[in-house]
Amino acid sequence: MASHTPTLCGVVHQLVVKPVFDAPEPREKLYAHFMARAAWYGSRIWMRQDMLVTRYGVLPKELDTFQGYATTFLCNLGNYYGEGDQKFVPDLSAEALHKIAAISPKAKDRLRKIIGPLENAQSAYYPGTEHISHEEIAKMSKVMEQYNIGPENTRVRKLLQDGKPVDQLLQASAEISVSDNTSQGLADGIVLVKRDYSEELSKVCLALKIAEQHTSNSKQLQFLTHYIECFRTASLEAFQEVEHLIGFIESYRDPAGIRSEWEAMIGIADPGEASRLKRLVESSTAIICHLSWAVEGVNDDKGLYEKSLFEAFDFTSVHALAVCGSIVFEAANLPNEKTCGFKNVVLTNRLTANNPKFLCDWVNPSEVKQFKEIMHIVRYVATAIHELLGHVTGKPLSESAPGTYNFNKKSPPISPITGELISSHYLPGQTWGSIFGKLAEITSDDRNLEALEHYNIEIQSWGQVHHQAHFSILKHLQDGGDVIRIDHDPANSSLTVHVDRNKFTSHGKPALGRYLCDLYIWRCTADVAACKELYEPLCAVDGEDEQWKQIVCSKPKPRWKFVQPNTFVNGDVVEMKVYEERNK
Repeated sequence: MASHTPTLCGVVHQLVVKPVFDAPEPREKLYAHFMARAAWYGSRIWMRQDMLVTRYGVLPKELDTFQGYATTFLCNLGNYYGEGDQKFVPDLSAEALHKIAAISPKAKDRLRKIIGPLENAQSAYYPGTEHISHEEIAKMSKVMEQYNIGPENTRVRKLLQDGKPVDQLLQASAEISVSDNTSQGLADGIVLVKRDYSEELSKVCLALKIAEQHTSNSKQLQFLTHYIECFRTASLEAFQEVEHLIGFIESYRDPAGIRSEWEAMIGIADPGEASRLKRLVESSTAIICHLSWAVEGVNDDKGLYEKSLFEAFDFTSVHALAVCGSIVFEAANLPNEKTCGFKNVVLTNRLTANNPKFLCDWVNPSEVKQFKEIMHIVRYVATAIHELLGHVTGKPLSESAPGTYNFNKKSPPISPITGELISSHYLPGQTWGSIFGKLAEITSDDRNLEALEHYNIEIQSWGQVHHQAHFSILKHLQDGGDVIRIDHDPANSSLTVHVDRNKFTSHGKPALGRYLCDLYIWRCTADVAACKELYEPLCAVDGEDEQWKQIVCSKPKPRWKFVQPNTFVNGDVVEMKVYEERNK
């Protein structure tokens, strides 16, 4: 994988939350503080999942460069960008790194162990002394299905024992259940081992237990009970009882696209801002009836690929107090997989940090002013629609148990793509994540040219699924009646995107409708083969696309970094410390 060097000019932003944090009652502040402690304790799991990671004669420039690298590392909780899956390294010589590490014997020892080539390194989702193949990972997934073990909070470690290969399924938990052993044989050569990340999860559970003492209502107490049960025993059933945004959630970083990274967001709601999203929530059912797969007169005009009751839960605007993960995201969908409920969250203090001075290298100069004026509004509306509808529309046609279906198996619905009866569905124990793998997050994303920065030509792989989806939409619209045209000037290394506004309704809307309908139906019917057939060619970067990528990468935009506040308990009072927007 190609490496990138963080630039010193990277923008550092405060995640401003103090004015909102000062408003709640003392009990609520204590609750928020201990929830944030639990989130940050868990962040050590993320770093273990991901990283390989002037009295000493250090020059000022070397120190500045290292501090720029260090803040980027801390913001991403590792040496990979949360957005783009791109590794970054310090722009320092080995000599300079040794001088900096000389301030601490422990640092010197750690540097000695990691500096230089790591020929046998592999993802920390698959630790161990032996290399594990895709076929072995697939075999493990089938065994997990048989035992109804979810993959989100697991890793796989391959070892040699008495000369024979053994695959250990490591399951994250603070402790084992009373009825469980530490390890359990699942199949020949496959063993389940609990207590992975037990030290970190024990601290998470302790902080959540203290937070229980400061809850304001029974719902908070109920949520914490399920969280603690999940992190203590590895029970994903307990996890699925709550709308979650703390724990093992997204599978972006696992090379196989199955296992999830730790992430957590603790936010403080602002009722005034949340009320602005209320109208969108109230209109959601009506909007669904206008989507390209809806059928008039069937299931209240929603069609057979939607749940009978689309229950639009809260759409909350919050100010993030702690965002612990590889990226400070703008919004999120909080799924409750067991009951199909959800809560949508917009992080107001992240969205409002968007920089109005960003460069518009690919926009026609005559349109730059208007582009900047409306970009924030468009981004906000698109994010809101994406979270409210993009993640939760659709009913996966499933066999939940042998012989039990959530659709009419004898008279299955007709596919709007082929015009024929559907021939695939989810089997017991299967989820869209386990079936689609890396395509899973893409088939739930409904959102351009800058996406090419996140494509690695050497290994022909995309570093971030959202950008992969953006590029596929761009390619699809280029084939959809010239709604979008890109002028390429090789002599000046420039690209300019032109949009034909006269074709928005006549060509652009139908083209997007067809594309979204295809992805949607394939996701609902577990048809991964058909999905790959259409989607993978749209994501291919070849021919002129490779020249575009070279131009895009020659004009990189500075990566953002966020400095977050910290909270401390002083007696019965919670105090907040705010840090300056700088690397030091």
